Amino acid sequence: MKLLLLAGLLILVLCIGPLLNLFNGEVRMDQDWRSANRDSSGLAPDPSDHPEAIVQVYGARAFGWRGAFAVHTWVAIKPEHASDYTVHEVIGWYARHGGDTIVSHASAPDRHWYGQRARVLADLRGAAAAAVIPKIQALIETYPYNDRYVMWPGPNSNTFTAYIGRRVPELRLDLPTTAIGKDYLAGDDWLVPTTAGHGRQFSLFGLFGFSLANHGVEFNLLSLNFGLNFNPFALRIPGKWITPLW
Repeated sequence: MKLLLLAGLLILVLCIGPLLNLFNGEVRMDQDWRSANRDSSGLAPDPSDHPEAIVQVYGARAFGWRGAFAVHTWVAIKPEHASDYTVHEVIGWYARHGGDTIVSHASAPDRHWYGQRARVLADLRGAAAAAVIPKIQALIETYPYNDRYVMWPGPNSNTFTAYIGRRVPELRLDLPTTAIGKDYLAGDDWLVPTTAGHGRQFSLFGLFGFSLANHGVEFNLLSLNFGLNFNPFALRIPGKWITPLW
């Protein structure tokens, strides 16, 4: 009985963040996906004013109740002197009909995700961005789950973004706890570099593990992540973006 009570208390603590999201209005439940906002958030550099190569990673809360727990993430690329960005992301419903999960299309990279405003998670420009674009394009071609999508614990859209982040440490991609699926590792891997580089991550099927890097420490229980950022000093709790302590 005590073990059941402790397990119930732990689950309640891990779900405080998502529950707050539902009650404080951060996640809207009254939207129709067909009419939800998909406009630019005004965050991406205008290609006409920024001819240099640009690579950015964005995230926005998932649609509906899932947004209380998780975000959807994607990668945007603009080669030098290109007039448009190409967005690369995993869309789950394509897999249901036997198609590829990775979708690559010319689009505003900072668009709202069905009513949820996007955030910049990584930003690389100039020669550094130009150097990693071929590497990212090759990784898109070799992503091992292009025919498979599982909302929890993965592989999903965040698994794809994390797959790129681990292999392109130049991005310094520190995915938030809300990027559920980021801990689902490809193949038989169980000990890998962190997505932000300069650290290591242990994970069992995306359901249990931990990571330690120069930016902080994070623990994973059933894909609900919690931990502490060192610089800036901040909490990492389920359902929330990184929360500074002061």
